[in-house]
Amino acid sequence: MYQVLDPATEEVVTEVEPLDLGQVDAAVARAVAAGPAWRALAPADRARLLRRFAAVVDAHVDELAELEVRGAGHTVGNARWEAGNVRDVLDYYAAAPERLFGRQIPVAGGMDVTFREPLGVVGIIVPWNFPMPIAGWGFAPALAAGNTVVLKPAELTPLTALRLAELGREAGLPPGVFTVLPGKGSVVGERLVTHEQVRKIVFTGSTEVGTHILRQAADQVKRVTLELGGKSANIVFADADVERAAANAPAGVFDNAGQDCCARSRILVERTVYDRFLELLEPAVTGLRVGSPAKPDVDMGPLISAGQRDRVRGFVEGGADAGGAPVDVAFRGSAPAGPGFWYPPTVVLPRSTADPVWREEVFGPVVAVLPFDDEAEAVALANDTEYGLSGSIWTRDLGRALRVARGVESGNLSVNSNASVRYSTPFGGFKRSGLGRELGPDALDAFTEVKNVFFADD
Repeated sequence: MYQVLDPATEEVVTEVEPLDLGQVDAAVARAVAAGPAWRALAPADRARLLRRFAAVVDAHVDELAELEVRGAGHTVGNARWEAGNVRDVLDYYAAAPERLFGRQIPVAGGMDVTFREPLGVVGIIVPWNFPMPIAGWGFAPALAAGNTVVLKPAELTPLTALRLAELGREAGLPPGVFTVLPGKGSVVGERLVTHEQVRKIVFTGSTEVGTHILRQAADQVKRVTLELGGKSANIVFADADVERAAANAPAGVFDNAGQDCCARSRILVERTVYDRFLELLEPAVTGLRVGSPAKPDVDMGPLISAGQRDRVRGFVEGGADAGGAPVDVAFRGSAPAGPGFWYPPTVVLPRSTADPVWREEVFGPVVAVLPFDDEAEAVALANDTEYGLSGSIWTRDLGRALRVARGVESGNLSVNSNASVRYSTPFGGFKRSGLGRELGPDALDAFTEVKNVFFADD
């Protein structure tokens, strides 16, 4: 058994039994056995089951949110949104079984058609930062396409995944179609990647682990979708609504205590408004309410663990991750004292683009701010990273917004907004931020193979 801790209090929430290799293999075998009946189910019936699953989740939004508040330290407002997102993603992909269209392609001598066939068993490995929605982004389209799913939640945050599996059974999903396997990544996760009957892996997490999974998957030419790290830029031009950009910047980086691969943790500000932007940013940061995530008026909760807090502290105050050198703190907000894995929202001024706090993914409530002189430099600075997941552009100039959006090497960009994710649009990264796309209509391509069939006319 291992303990699940409340990040806000450090108290034990519950204990969970991790699975061993034999139990993982047995679960995969059940998923394999359930596959033929699930893929043969009439599309309308599969769609009906997914809609019923969505309705059951909707009836338990508050319960799921409470589990995420206690088990992951998410603010209650965020947790309710996250549970609602699982519902909405299930509803969205419930339309897919009846719309997995093939094509009829004109050929000589007969008729040629294509079919979208499910892959088989899909293994989904979920991180601790957004346990509910990221699980749903994987299992909803996978199930809709006719696959069966085995899902491994992060060790730190297994509670909502386990409850979602129970709700799926309550909704009527057949045994073996959707299974949650708690346990160590080195045991459960590794086995899913190496198991020959798991046809695809969906992984969200660090670029380091994602690279390891990609190497392992290559041995079987196993399909993968990887959503990995980020170091996204928030670009503010002088012609923007600077007051609005500054007011919105904290939510773009400090949401979920900065534990977000889409966090706009690098702010680039045109030099002529740089000082003004910092003046406006300070009250927006110091005014953030950091405290018990169960309180509805709190803006930011704790980090997930003591280890994560120490890592974040090292980037700012000096440590192994920061090369031993502290950075200049412009200003910071407050955080509770006492039990809990707290760290205040912090704005730093790096000395150069070589500073680790500017280059590496901190994954905490720390944002670095640098000035730029013109559009070309802004694009060059934004692209000077191994990542390319998300980002924002603030300007009133439509032409500039279009040029910069096309120039920045990132999979998801927002103009005059910090939004990154909508369930109806594709999500994924450039460069070392990942492979493939989740959400939107594009996700279904990742859970099907195209089969081409020719019928001779003689």
